[in-house]
Amino acid sequence: MSGFCRECEAVIEMTAGVPPERCPHCRAPRLLIHAELHELSIGHVDCDAFYAAVEKRDRPELRDRPLIIGGGHRGVVSTCCYIARLSGVRSAMPMFKARKLCPEAVILPPDMGKYRRVGQEIRQLMGELTPLIEPISIDEAFLDLTGTNALHRMSPAQTLNRLTRRIEREIGVTVSVGLSHNKFLAKLASDLDKPRGFSIIGRAETLTFLAERSVGQIWGIGKVSREQLAKDGIVTMGQVQQMPLDYLTQRYGQMGSHIWHLARGLDQRRVEPDSAAKSISAETTFDIDIADADILTQELWPLCEKVAERLKAADLAGQVVHIKLKTAGFRLITRQARLNAPTQLAETLYRTGQALLRKEATGDWFRLIGIGVDGLHDAEDADPIDLADPDADRRRRVEEAMDSVRAKLGHDAIVKGRSLKTTK
Repeated sequence: MSGFCRECEAVIEMTAGVPPERCPHCRAPRLLIHAELHELSIGHVDCDAFYAAVEKRDRPELRDRPLIIGGGHRGVVSTCCYIARLSGVRSAMPMFKARKLCPEAVILPPDMGKYRRVGQEIRQLMGELTPLIEPISIDEAFLDLTGTNALHRMSPAQTLNRLTRRIEREIGVTVSVGLSHNKFLAKLASDLDKPRGFSIIGRAETLTFLAERSVGQIWGIGKVSREQLAKDGIVTMGQVQQMPLDYLTQRYGQMGSHIWHLARGLDQRRVEPDSAAKSISAETTFDIDIADADILTQELWPLCEKVAERLKAADLAGQVVHIKLKTAGFRLITRQARLNAPTQLAETLYRTGQALLRKEATGDWFRLIGIGVDGLHDAEDADPIDLADPDADRRRRVEEAMDSVRAKLGHDAIVKGRSLKTTK
């Protein structure tokens, strides 16, 4: 067994195999001791209550108060601090329920621009350690530190610990780390001891660790798959470990092979630093349910502008447009249409999305609307001249002119008439 202090980084010498309760050098209790500590190199770094942490960093007066980041009364909780979680508040919870559980909480709308900037600052610190970084979201990423011992003159575990200290000191937020021999296990480990945690799952303990875990913790297994497995009496990974691969694949197809491998901690996925985005989208939840097709269409336009802005910023274009609607009864509806050519234009997204929306907006009440694109291409393929639509080039030039004005004077410097909402 070997270890080190997470605070002062001193190496911990074991005495008769019994780990000390505190660091003998600085007396800190945060020790990291594991038989495979210096052999593992796949890490998952996950910020703790990220949005709330950034806001508390910028507003010290909120430090000891429960804080919820989320939308209006009909929105949902984006995240909340750990003080609010003591009252039962959780991410994705309807805002009205969060208010009832924690009426004393401070509630702030999300500032995504700020969070992206802070996330990029953290990413830059990661980039100093390894080029093999695979972002999962704005506040979490996988890192492959294989072979970096000589470069950093320390093991991947020590390197990741130093990263956590730098993020806390230089960025002002905390992170939790999972370290293991593959991505699936590293992700599971990072959730074990939040906040400010550092958990390890070694090869020798993999099967035992997973045996008592729910199959619902297997990556890619959602509610429907979990219910399907439960009907057959399969609720833990340990049960899967006892089953032959042939049986599971025969009964569940590809999902059967998937759960057989991951229940044994077998994950061959590499950390992919250049994983391309598969889709770009935007959505909004209404404060009051909407049934009127014209009002729904008004809500669609600013979302189209957001998606177009993100496409242009990423030098991408999308060829498949899809809309998302959620009814007052929480039924989810998705519809899509394939364009003749990829687009970056908000106007094209709007026209396509509007046509899809009109077919569904026939009187039902909706609480959410979204629009997005997939089938992504390079920007150079976007919006070619269409002889069948002679007005298309004019629409493209109008949007380019608007983008130019906004780049100089701000987004609200110029808007289309449909941006000015009317009420009925």
